[in-house]
Amino acid sequence: MVELFPEGFEEVEFDADLELAAYGDAGAEERFWHFFGPGSAVEVEQGWEEAWKQFHRPVRIGQLWLGPPWEEADEDSISVVIDPGRAFGTGAHATTRLCLELLLEQSRTSVVDLGCGSGVLAVAAAKLGFSPVFALDVDPEAVAAAGENARRNDVDIEVGCVDLFADELPRAGIALANVTREAIERAAGRLDVSELIASGYLASESPALSGWEHVDRREAEGWAADLYSPFESYHLE
Repeated sequence: MVELFPEGFEEVEFDADLELAAYGDAGAEERFWHFFGPGSAVEVEQGWEEAWKQFHRPVRIGQLWLGPPWEEADEDSISVVIDPGRAFGTGAHATTRLCLELLLEQSRTSVVDLGCGSGVLAVAAAKLGFSPVFALDVDPEAVAAAGENARRNDVDIEVGCVDLFADELPRAGIALANVTREAIERAAGRLDVSELIASGYLASESPALSGWEHVDRREAEGWAADLYSPFESYHLE
């Protein structure tokens, strides 16, 4: 669908069925019929190209306000403006909110965001006074998006394209890993940090991390985030 309809498409669920709706001109209709068979074509309403914005609403986590550039931040907040572009992470997902809840309670030290996506966690950390902040991802588009969002928020973070399982990782006080349970289990043994905030998995799951002590857990909307410390804990600046 991405290749056939670069102008856009959407998925709409109807009970057990899934409807795919593609947007485009007459050429798009012809491509649809060629690859999928008979379908229906209707004129879309004016302003359809802006309608996606209604799905990106700001959220508040403690003193943090996270939202897209077309929304107005709360006056009493620390604002983090994230453009929902090519990389995952706007701040609205439960796993992001849970990570930030745990981060807000930690002492201000250095932070490394593993699998940073759009950079929302790294940017928020920098806004909160954590320093230095590293934002790492294996996807070049995510790295570019994180850099753009850092500039948008006028914060200084070090962004890099890194393989979490092969490349050397920076030493830091706190590691943020909002990825998958499997990725966290693979990467945990390579970390040189005092604390690990992990998420990206369901509340029914718990990462199996050898050498780490479980300290805290938060849950929301069926998702979970956990705080870990190494058994031989030490503080890193």
